[in-house]
Amino acid sequence: MIRNYIKTAFRTLFKNKGFTALNVLGLSLGLASCLFIIFYVVDELSYDRYDTKADRIYRVNEDLKLGENKVQYAVCMPPLAQALKNDFSYVENTVRLKNAYAMHVKKGTANILEGNIVYADPSLFNVFTLPMISGVPVIALTEPNSVVLTESTAKKYFNSTDVVGRTLTFDDKSVFKVTGVIRDIPKQSHFNFDFFISMSTFPDSKSTEWLRSDYNTYVLFKNADDHKRLEAALPAFLNKYSGEQMKSQLNMTVADFEKSGSYFRLNLSALTDIHLKSNLTGELSPNGTIQYIYIFSAIALFILIIACVNFMNLSTARSSNRAKEVGVRKVLGSSKKYLIAQFLTESILITFTATLIAFIATLALLPAFNQLSGKDLSVTTGTLSWLIPSLLLMVLFVGTLAGSYPAFYLSAFQPIDVLKGKLSAGFKRSGLRSFLVVLQFSISIFLIIGTLVIYSQLNYIQTKNLGFNRNQVLIVQNTFELGNQAKIFKQEIKQLPGVVNATLTGFLPTGTRKNTAIFFKNADFDQKKALFPQTWSVDADYIKTLDMKMATGRNFSNQMLTDSSVIIINETAAKFLGLNDPLNKPLYKSNGGKQVISNSTQYHIIGVVKDFNYSSLRDVVSPLVLTLGQDNGALSIRVHTNDLPAFLSQIKDKWRALSPNVQMNFSFMDQDFDASYRAEQRVGTIFIVFTTLAIIIACLGLFGLAAYAAEQRSKEIGIRKILGASIAAITRMLSFDFIKLIFIAILIASPISWIVMQKWLQEFAYRQNIQWWDLLLAGFTAIFIAFITIGFQSVKAAIENPVKSLRSE
Repeated sequence: MIRNYIKTAFRTLFKNKGFTALNVLGLSLGLASCLFIIFYVVDELSYDRYDTKADRIYRVNEDLKLGENKVQYAVCMPPLAQALKNDFSYVENTVRLKNAYAMHVKKGTANILEGNIVYADPSLFNVFTLPMISGVPVIALTEPNSVVLTESTAKKYFNSTDVVGRTLTFDDKSVFKVTGVIRDIPKQSHFNFDFFISMSTFPDSKSTEWLRSDYNTYVLFKNADDHKRLEAALPAFLNKYSGEQMKSQLNMTVADFEKSGSYFRLNLSALTDIHLKSNLTGELSPNGTIQYIYIFSAIALFILIIACVNFMNLSTARSSNRAKEVGVRKVLGSSKKYLIAQFLTESILITFTATLIAFIATLALLPAFNQLSGKDLSVTTGTLSWLIPSLLLMVLFVGTLAGSYPAFYLSAFQPIDVLKGKLSAGFKRSGLRSFLVVLQFSISIFLIIGTLVIYSQLNYIQTKNLGFNRNQVLIVQNTFELGNQAKIFKQEIKQLPGVVNATLTGFLPTGTRKNTAIFFKNADFDQKKALFPQTWSVDADYIKTLDMKMATGRNFSNQMLTDSSVIIINETAAKFLGLNDPLNKPLYKSNGGKQVISNSTQYHIIGVVKDFNYSSLRDVVSPLVLTLGQDNGALSIRVHTNDLPAFLSQIKDKWRALSPNVQMNFSFMDQDFDASYRAEQRVGTIFIVFTTLAIIIACLGLFGLAAYAAEQRSKEIGIRKILGASIAAITRMLSFDFIKLIFIAILIASPISWIVMQKWLQEFAYRQNIQWWDLLLAGFTAIFIAFITIGFQSVKAAIENPVKSLRSE
């Protein structure tokens, strides 16, 4: 019986090649789109799940509120890890990581700048699953100046992984002994370092301070549920250890601190939640966002729904061609269930063919999708182990879902009506088909509006006045390598033709380097009047070079000796402090130590710089304090030249004269800014691609419905033509019903799209509002596309010779 179903299905599908091709094309596009999105979503959800103890590992985070200032940290206090291990029996182990940022590593005569370097406690390999190829994990990071390399890094520097006992030189001065080599960390990890340096190498690793935060701290629990016990115990634990230092440094108890409206708290993040659900200060690497997973999953579902609806529409479009087949089969004794089985078999065969084509297309286009999404997806043996069963289930599910309506619909025809040339009542006015058209185009319009809003927001980000000018600014990133000669380098660069100005500091609006300090408005150190701003050390050329504007007051001056004890604040800091006229007002900076009150520095405000965005546009501008000092982190050069290659060559010559063995690293500020929003740009591009595919698939369905309508009204069209109806009038008649449904889809999709995209925009502190013309443009686009699709079939039907449709009458 099954063999007969399959044989008959093949005959029917090959007999109707056009119908079969349209169905296969629509389903193939839909399923391929779903596969790409599934790969993307699975990759994002798989972060840190390679770790065999992932369900028992949690990171400790810190929340701080001081006055009106709130900060959330992914880093904690230096002694926290050991204290947790000592105090709680259900804590199996702890480990600290401290980002070492960039260092130069010597290879032969060359110094290679490496950025993926971290300090780590010896317990690293007891907490995380990092298989070691050579070396002993237990002792690998116990001694100072020890380093563990990843497999690819060992091969890069030694062409071998058997390198235990060999040495590497960092920054031309520090020699490290290689004590182990681990397998490369999977890309799906929230940290991906190449060098792990023993924590004992870091001078401050044994600090006992509880009122500072600079170590990423992880806890391995004995049982998966033990994190709940620790979260409940953390307030008392923190009070126990930080209470004395808070009293000595801030002259108050923890209770007094909280009474003032401030707080100092710890919380936990599951290891597997960090990549998608954490975006705190001090993250080891940029993370993703769970909202994009929801968005892409919804798009995959929408596209699959549209593809299934197409199948239904295209199947019912040719229903009259199969009506007599159904009638004859029923007269010859076929029951309804056998007819349903026959139609479902055809549906599953089409779905299987479409799935096979979609799978092949996905494999072929995966490199292009990787380039588009910034991923490194591949189909491995492990992937196939879950993908093939999933595809088979998808074939059954989609085949049954897409074929169910045609199967039940066609099998319900009454033989006597069919053989007399009649079709079932209501055949011309199917509420379900109208609903399907509205559903398809509601989804399509939703995606069009979403695409327009995302594009508009990305364009707004690119063009917004950030309060500084990022164009034509060259950044020499590693001037810290020059040491005391960095200032000489700056002066020599300023003398070059084409240099407008230059500033020497590592604190840049497009950079990742941050620093905070505590300032008080009055000498009584009232917590309610505290300020917890970003505090950057800059030179007197900083504001001029970056083309910032002063709201009031003056800039720093190298000619005024007193400027070593003055500061410039931004407008937000002035508002936080409630200072209408901030000039010459004092601020008291806490320097830590045993007594904050006695160990503080008084500054006077000489100017207020207009607010500039130095963080993501997702965040509001927060308070900022600029101090005059010498920081050699980077040299930013404002350039005005028509010959940039020659200018770069001159700068490199100046660099080589001062540091011949170290390579100069540079970038452009506008490119650094764009890179910080690369994730949003990629999401926008992916959104556009899949929206386009969804519209194409929806148009295939509409094409089928238009063909169906023309087929069912062929005799009516013939009579109208004989009575003198023009081609335009017939085209208008056939198109009107569909265009009416598109208008209904616009009315449904527009408010839903506005609500959803408004919620997405809430992530950005600075955003472009959804404009009414976005909704209008989306609606017009949908109507235009629908009219073109319908118009083709309508004109075709209108120019048909009426004799063909009426000769049997």
